[in-house]
Amino acid sequence: MNIVKSEEGFQIKYNGIDIINHSKDKPFFYVGRGTAKYDMYRGNFQIEDDVFEKIPLRNFKVEECESSSSITLMNGDTPIVGVELFDDGGEYLKLSFSYYDDEINRVWIRVAAQESEKIFGCGEQFTHFNLRGKKFPLWTSEPGVGRNKKTYTTFLADVHDRAGGDYYNTNYPQPTFVSSEKYFCHLDCTAYMDFNFKNESYHELQAWDTPAGLTIGTAQTFVGLAKSISEYFGHQPALPAWTHEGVVLGIQGGTEVVQSLLDKALDRNISVAGLWCQDWEGINNTSFGQRLYWNWKWDKERYPGLDKKIWELKKEGIRFLGYITPFVLENESIFNVAKAEGYLVKDFAGQDYLVDFGEFNCGIIDLTSEEAVAWYKKDVITKNLIDFGLDGWMADFGEYLPTDCILSNGKTGEIMHNMWPALWAKTNYEAVSEAGKLGEIVYFMRAGFTGTQRYCPLLWAGDQCVEWCIDDGIASVVVAALSSGILGNCYHHSDIGGYTTLHGMKRSKELMMRWLDMNTFTSFLRGHEGNRPKDNHQFDSDEDTLKHFARMTNIFKRLKEYRTYCINEAVEEGLPIQRPLFMHYEGDSKAYDIRYEYLFGRDILVAPVLEKEVTDWEVYLPEDNWIHLFSGERYTGGDHTVRANIGEPPVFYRDSSKFIALFEDLKTNN
Repeated sequence: MNIVKSEEGFQIKYNGIDIINHSKDKPFFYVGRGTAKYDMYRGNFQIEDDVFEKIPLRNFKVEECESSSSITLMNGDTPIVGVELFDDGGEYLKLSFSYYDDEINRVWIRVAAQESEKIFGCGEQFTHFNLRGKKFPLWTSEPGVGRNKKTYTTFLADVHDRAGGDYYNTNYPQPTFVSSEKYFCHLDCTAYMDFNFKNESYHELQAWDTPAGLTIGTAQTFVGLAKSISEYFGHQPALPAWTHEGVVLGIQGGTEVVQSLLDKALDRNISVAGLWCQDWEGINNTSFGQRLYWNWKWDKERYPGLDKKIWELKKEGIRFLGYITPFVLENESIFNVAKAEGYLVKDFAGQDYLVDFGEFNCGIIDLTSEEAVAWYKKDVITKNLIDFGLDGWMADFGEYLPTDCILSNGKTGEIMHNMWPALWAKTNYEAVSEAGKLGEIVYFMRAGFTGTQRYCPLLWAGDQCVEWCIDDGIASVVVAALSSGILGNCYHHSDIGGYTTLHGMKRSKELMMRWLDMNTFTSFLRGHEGNRPKDNHQFDSDEDTLKHFARMTNIFKRLKEYRTYCINEAVEEGLPIQRPLFMHYEGDSKAYDIRYEYLFGRDILVAPVLEKEVTDWEVYLPEDNWIHLFSGERYTGGDHTVRANIGEPPVFYRDSSKFIALFEDLKTNN
């Protein structure tokens, strides 16, 4: 760390990188006061802020000593904010903030920027990978249907359900960005935030609370930076070995229906690792489509004999996965226990808070209460899921905490809303860990925040439209994997074919097959029937699709050795399975603008087909010697047009890979 002082200001540099540029004319820290208004409707938010004042802290006093330094920021002669700076052995620079005015509840911090700099991260973004030139509100919510105010789909979703969303809406925001200058910047805050990357000379980080501090980490390479990020936020455990054995079929309908679909898949030589039956606890029929019965225990009528069937399937190498949320259905058994014991989140009047999930109401388990969490882990997750035999589940709906509630830790929902997904991940993690099942059970989440990396073993991209649309279709999950992966979420996947079927959308055969082509080259392979299964093409809709699933799931299974190697890199070094091209090709300026291709580990490049009715695809390859996995044709760096039939996606491997024998075998025997 180096502080360069002058009469008019100061600069803070860290490992040669400009972090803070402060002058009386252009201060780096502003404080103020404001009042926010939140309107939540089924996980979608309309948010407004009334800012009473914004005060630049122009005056300053710098004190330096050997182990740390401090800066006092003043409004005139009045101290407002104290900044303590700690250099953590050249790995992280930490700025810790203290506030001398209790009425401050708005903060703006300006971090130095370069005009040519590119910015990535801010959680899981779906539209933009390079965030430069735009601002990004950071608030966990439903991401919206369509996510583009210029499209008709988004318009219809807004009109009918207030659910259209925009380019920045995401289940998983995080106040952390990564710079092309090879540093990451993290703001320690849980309230609503807005990161603005529009200015050429600074990035403005706004928080609707008083952040505890700012952390900067640097590295010489992007691989080193990925390791630094994972060490800071926490490493993920390895995925269970059984996940390599094929697809986890997303099917439902009861014991007999599920068994018949499994038999059909196995008869067609589809490699099946597991069955994900989200309706294992029953269903609710609503106008949106089939919803689940949120009382987290086995529905004996819908799934007769499941208590024995699970263990029979396990012996055959087929795992069974379910579904759970931190919300419990009003007036059902789990809700009634939680209510009686005082384990539910309260409203400001002290009554149990009920959330409308679309034609049914639920209470919220208070994840800040040690007693409530201990009960939910033991009597619900462990007893009803783990001991029952589930080998995984979707841990859903972490983003629905309302703002106008009070928690057992004394904080409001407004302050804890963003943190809720991380607390939900931690609850699941501890339940699995305490059962001695880490590395055997996998749960996957769409919602996240700071700390999700340590506690969530697998991200899923949420509810994409069953469409080709850029902002909310197949293309969006590539951006989602890259943006979340660069922040230490090493494992990412999406529903094969998408999920949301509304406003005339129906999943086509082509879309499902192209999505499977892409997901074969990710860390986890799982399907979903969608919210309206009868409107969607399914894996068993025709013999051609069954044959395609057999082909691609076999490829996925045969990549086990390579994928295991990549997972070991994730565990040991924090490297994501799906990586941006620039992570290994730093000198390639074009690689920083590629958002719809990715490296699958170090040695495979995937350029998925993201448009319908095409047989050729434009591909950019960084400078290296590449071999097309399916044709065997050789390529060097640059732009290329390649043949891209269904079942033969544009996938390339490096001819210097130590897995060359595996790739050659895939090429000749697929």
